[in-house]
Amino acid sequence: MTRSVWKGPFIDAILIKKLLKSTTKRRRQLRIKTWSRRSTIIIDCIGRTFGVHNGIKFFPLTITEKMVNFKFGEFVPTRKKFFFKKKKAIQKKIVQKKAVVKAVKKK
Repeated sequence: MTRSVWKGPFIDAILIKKLLKSTTKRRRQLRIKTWSRRSTIIIDCIGRTFGVHNGIKFFPLTITEKMVNFKFGEFVPTRKKFFFKKKKAIQKKIVQKKAVVKAVKKK
């Protein structure tokens, strides 16, 4: 269920204070750190860079017009992609092929 229209978008109070504090040009270029992934991106955020926390570190996120009315958490992944490791036999064959290719190139 979505948030009702008459309430308006949800933004953490701390995030609003940080936005109001960084109104000058010099401060606009600084990254605003936020842990609030649930806050909605508003029009005042366009062109600013936010450091959105993913649980481990802060990811830089520069806001564009297309990002308005979405949440901060939608643009910063919290999980890493999982890759299977190649088996040792396959890796040995790859190393051998590379060695052969290097030997051929030297000649």
